[in-house]
Amino acid sequence: MATFTLIHGAWHGAWCWDFVVPLLRDRGHRVTRPTLTGLGEKAHLLSSDITLQTFTDDLVEHLEDLDLTETVLVGHSFGGNAITGAAAAVPGRIRELVYLDAMIAQSGVAPFATLNQDAWGQRKQAAMDSSGGLSMPCPPGESFGLSDPKQIGWVEGQLTAHPLRTYETSLLYDGPPGNGLPARYIVASNPPYPALAAHLNKARELGWPIQEIASGHDCMVSDPDMLADLLCKGLVS
Repeated sequence: MATFTLIHGAWHGAWCWDFVVPLLRDRGHRVTRPTLTGLGEKAHLLSSDITLQTFTDDLVEHLEDLDLTETVLVGHSFGGNAITGAAAAVPGRIRELVYLDAMIAQSGVAPFATLNQDAWGQRKQAAMDSSGGLSMPCPPGESFGLSDPKQIGWVEGQLTAHPLRTYETSLLYDGPPGNGLPARYIVASNPPYPALAAHLNKARELGWPIQEIASGHDCMVSDPDMLADLLCKGLVS
């Protein structure tokens, strides 16, 4: 039995794992899934004080409060930044890092710097127009690689605005991303999510195993069975 801690990405919350959690538990695993500050059911906490370090602190506090050890951290999309920070802060609590179509935070580099700058400029302008720069409004469900109308409607009904400063601030840590812990990168290929190309290349540069899931970016919604199988089959001993 393994313990999985699932970390959602931008605009999402713990709700996005609803279809994966029972599948992992049916396989005998323990699963936890915190929601990061300012998102999901914590949307009322949205403020300009939320930075990338806040998300790391959220995850570290979750691991410590539950006294989790030998944990498989699964970071989806923007959630990859938080698991990178946790790897630097509490490596002794972590069994493996799984980057699920995710960002890999580099020390001193803000997430926006790894994105297409035209696209980033549009996101920031949308944040200025909608909230004075506090948060980025939710994109359409199709942008997460979803095509089923029911899945799109379900996701769009729960997305929440994302705190802008998490994209404009960085983490500071020593050593390489992942802190030398066992790590792998799962790339969603159908359709691909080109915004993360630089992070996939970073995973290759770090020598991490690359796995592919023939699903879209929000594969935990579109293909939860396939994802649960992949998470379990790739576990390090």
